[in-house]
This record gives sequence, structure tokens and C-alpha cells, in this order.
Amino acid sequence: MRRRLLAAAAEVFADRGYLDSKLDDIAHAAGFTKGAIYSNFGSKQGLFGAVLDERSGAERAALTGAGSGDVARIIAQGIVGDPERRQLGLEFAARATRDEQVREILTPLRRQQRETAAAAIGELADRSGLRLTVPPEVAALILHCLTNGLSMEHLVDPELVDEAAVERAMATAIGLLMEKHP
Repeated sequence: MRRRLLAAAAEVFADRGYLDSKLDDIAHAAGFTKGAIYSNFGSKQGLFGAVLDERSGAERAALTGAGSGDVARIIAQGIVGDPERRQLGLEFAARATRDEQVREILTPLRRQQRETAAAAIGELADRSGLRLTVPPEVAALILHCLTNGLSMEHLVDPELVDEAAVERAMATAIGLLMEKHP
């Protein structure tokens, strides 16, 4: 049930945006009642956060164990290959600036993403024989913000901010954040 609700929600949110999406429509698309959404996610905000978290989990899985040369490519492919997730994430973040309920959902999700990224960055540096030029938490914040910015730029100007441009930007940032041990 949960998986069907998430799939239906992802489709409806992508088609209509967060504000114009109705829980009745999502429930109907999944073949359930609106009560199924409330019992599984608590609210529209909770459902939306779960959709974003599920898509983030797929990217985290792809990055786990990746080599330093692969990270920029994987992130670039995610930005260009899943623009709906990026658009929804940016929309939800903008909404969080004015809606406390959305902020209560998004803040822990974003913190968890950065914590996971910090741990992965530290492990990547160790595996690759590299040294971080900043603490892992700072590197994670920088890369998280860069990813969000590149997502927005790709959505607005996909012709010039294409996969190759995104990969170059990410590779440059990663190169500045890590260096060979002396």
C-alpha cells in the first residue's frame, strides 16, 4: 500500500506541483481512500517528504561505494535524469520558508541527507587516500547546496547547464574539497 501511495503521489506532485495536488486525487490514483494517506503519512506534508526521501535514498544508494571519480558523474546524472524530483525538492524548500508544517518535515530530512553525505565523504576520502580540506560536515553542506543550485540552474537553462556542465562543476568542487595526502 505504502509503495503504491508513494508512486501515485510522485506522479501527481510532478504533474501538478505541491500546492495544486489534492490528497483525494493521489489516493484515487493509488486505488485507496484519503484515509490510507493519513494512516501512512499523517499529512500531505508527510507524504511529500516521504516522496522526496524515497528518491533521495536511490541516489544515496548509487553513491555508496562510488569512487571519487564517479561521484560527480552520478550526481550529474541524477540532476539531469530526474528533474521532477529536483523541481519538487526546490518547490518544497521554498514552501518551507513560509509554512512551519512543511519546515518540520523538510528540516530533519535535509539534516539526515547532509549527515549521510558527511559520512560518505569521510569514507570516500579514506578509501581514496585523499585528505579533506574542510571537515566532512562542511564538505557535505557545500556539495548539498551546490547540488541544489545546479538543479535549479538546470531546470531554468537545461541547454547550457547540461549533464556535462553539472559534472564539471561537481568535479571541480570535489577536487577543491579533497587533496592527496602529502
